[in-house]
Amino acid sequence: MPAPIAHEAAVEARTAPPRTKPSNYPEPFASRVSRREKRPLGDLFGLKAFGVNLTRLLPGGVSALHHRHSLQDELVYVLEGEPTLVTDGGEQPLRPGMCAGFPANGTAHHLENRTERDVIVLEVGDRRAGDEVSYPQDDLQASLVEGKWRFLHKDGTPY
Repeated sequence: MPAPIAHEAAVEARTAPPRTKPSNYPEPFASRVSRREKRPLGDLFGLKAFGVNLTRLLPGGVSALHHRHSLQDELVYVLEGEPTLVTDGGEQPLRPGMCAGFPANGTAHHLENRTERDVIVLEVGDRRAGDEVSYPQDDLQASLVEGKWRFLHKDGTPY
């Protein structure tokens, strides 16, 4: 996590440093999200209760593996481009100005960029301790332990 900015109250979001590690996922999953770039805006200001990412999806990129959180609520707001929202209920094209929200234990979801242009979205989620993530399409589960994600196979063995 970058050190919080103490002297500035505002920054140009697109110039914020990208996350140093592109993905927390273990392989073979990390490479599936290699066409995304996250700029952790909330971390810049030392925000503890919720996280905010400015996320860029290159053509062919996905925002995350198909997932749902046990405790975390999430919201995405489309700034540029036209991603496809994929949920357990189906698919929906999105455009700039649209948003989607996912309450804890709601439908599993992710975004895909199926276009030839970059997609830019703002992602907001809370940071509740003890959150767990399920991945219905993959042999993966995750738990937030002391501020870090721990990844396991669905049978409980570690990656």
